[in-house]
Amino acid sequence: MKQALGTVSLLFLSNLFMTYAWYGHLKVHKEKSLAVVILISWGIAFFEYCFQVPANRIGSAVFTLPQLKVIQEVIALIAFAVLYVFLWKEKLTWDFAAAGLCLVGAVYFIFRG
Repeated sequence: MKQALGTVSLLFLSNLFMTYAWYGHLKVHKEKSLAVVILISWGIAFFEYCFQVPANRIGSAVFTLPQLKVIQEVIALIAFAVLYVFLWKEKLTWDFAAAGLCLVGAVYFIFRG
């Protein structure tokens, strides 16, 4: 249980960094050149990997690789939602909730049996 919680926590942190690296420049660095934004995103992604790699190492002891991938996708959607609401100051829609429900279905199928 401790390894599972550690994995999920590290994956959440890693996804916050990666979501910001992928999309943050659209809000925060609009005026910067593409080359500068790429370098900034690579720098942010370094920290994402500092959480992602240990998460997968720890998680591989308790989850299968397909389970880790589905967990990561669910967490990615949650991390995106957090940044979308707090950084972009946008509201989540019912369509976003429906997409989340589809991922719940993915969780069900990957963990059943």
